[in-house]
Amino acid sequence: MKPPAADRRYTHGTVPRTAILLLNLGTPDAPTATALRRYLREFLSDPRVVEIPRAVWLPLLNGVILPLRAPKSAAKYASIWRADGSPLASGTAALAKSLEARLAANGHHVLVRHAMRYGNPATAAVLDTLHAQGVTRLLVVPLYPQYSAATTASSLDAVTAWLGRARRQPELRTLRSFADDAGYIGALAQKIRAYWTEHGEPETLLMSFHGMPQRTLQLGDPYHCECQKSARLLADALGIGPDRYKVTFQSRFGKQPWLRPYTDPTLRALAKAGTGRVDVVCPGFTVDCLETLEEIAMEGKQAFLSSGGREYHYIPCLNADAHWIDALAGLIETHLQGWPTRQAADVAQGAASRERARAMGAENV
Repeated sequence: MKPPAADRRYTHGTVPRTAILLLNLGTPDAPTATALRRYLREFLSDPRVVEIPRAVWLPLLNGVILPLRAPKSAAKYASIWRADGSPLASGTAALAKSLEARLAANGHHVLVRHAMRYGNPATAAVLDTLHAQGVTRLLVVPLYPQYSAATTASSLDAVTAWLGRARRQPELRTLRSFADDAGYIGALAQKIRAYWTEHGEPETLLMSFHGMPQRTLQLGDPYHCECQKSARLLADALGIGPDRYKVTFQSRFGKQPWLRPYTDPTLRALAKAGTGRVDVVCPGFTVDCLETLEEIAMEGKQAFLSSGGREYHYIPCLNADAHWIDALAGLIETHLQGWPTRQAADVAQGAASRERARAMGAENV
């Protein structure tokens, strides 16, 4: 890959800038089989996502899985597609815009941008743009509350790959996870309480997290433990005991064992056991996407009601809710400490840089 074009244009005394880059997993460009084939090829070719030897996996992926899965996935995406495109894309963009406004209101002179690990806007392309805008300090924030190698680490891989071809690398900080952050838990609890105030409370609150192969836990991935911790803290914040909530895992793929219990069978079992109403929330997703809007809000509802349940409610993700924006801004401000992100500080630092450049020029005469 070519180095960023901005590497070839450097001006002494340029005012340094700070940016926050929000990273999400990704989405196809359109709900079509062609777009899904392109997106799924990139996604499922990542060795962080599918930990099978490449010589075995790639022929199977390209020859069998993509031809079969792309049309089916396209139909699922079509069922949730909106006038402004992919819900994940528009939702993440709205989150970035709201966060930048909140940080500005708090006195921070920073850029906030978003990128996708797979699909568009691509991580490398957004980093190229930030580089060209003179960003010298970068805080990378993967939007996955619970750490997993398949999500957090993979997204950071894309950033470090870009760094590997940049001559002038920015000062870099990363946010690893926020599974137990008080602001994140509080925003989730507020969202659920507000929903219950309007719609009443369920017999059972089901917290559904994205699934991972069971072997990832055995290999040392902390994801399962962080999901359990988020669920326990959320239940404590809501004031509900173990008899009122369950933790499950969704989105299985393939025949190997995944983290249990599984969401779909649990919903069916609850209905058959006489549970009249269940509410489902997805604390592992900060922005609504296919896995929440189609798999949980649609398929999960069908599973519960068809098995004898009477009332099913999906509580949306945090998205760009005001309480979440405030909490995320607070989390980011903690990680910005020591960087001169106040506008006056940036201007002063830029003036000092220009003065040093002039002095260096005079010495060289």
